[in-house]
Amino acid sequence: MEGVRIAAELMELAARTAPKTGGKDFLAVTVVSGPDLARLAAAMVAYGGDSGKKNFDRDGENVRNSEAVLLIGLKNPATGGLDCGACGHDRCTELEEGQHEGPEFRGPWCAWRLVDLGLAVGSAVKTASLLNVDNRVMYRVGVVARRIGLVEADVVLGIPLAATGKNIFFDR
Repeated sequence: MEGVRIAAELMELAARTAPKTGGKDFLAVTVVSGPDLARLAAAMVAYGGDSGKKNFDRDGENVRNSEAVLLIGLKNPATGGLDCGACGHDRCTELEEGQHEGPEFRGPWCAWRLVDLGLAVGSAVKTASLLNVDNRVMYRVGVVARRIGLVEADVVLGIPLAATGKNIFFDR
């Protein structure tokens, strides 16, 4: 549906223009649809089976029944430079030295950059709500989208979108 694609683009705009720590933008934002959407759904179901992790199959079916997915992540985010300790280190330089690839995401990251991610996601889903597009924020979508190369980011959340007579994300 053309309306969902337009909504996804407006959500992308809302995420991009959301406030960011120090005005520095480390977001990776992309819309997935068409064949890539089907590939993502299949990969989510497969990942759940291979890893034994719960609900990747369920969320993969939600993606399969969606018209688009908005991916929002952080790519190589620098620290906020505040030396605030919210990340668990006294100095930002200590956090920068401790980055590693985890089983699903790269991290850890500056708490303020994760707040930036949350603000971007919140702005995007607010926009979807204003446009009456059903959506749900899903961490599992981001895990697999990153694994199969649909987005270049260190930590990612996915927001599947649908416009049907009944919200497909409600009764799961």
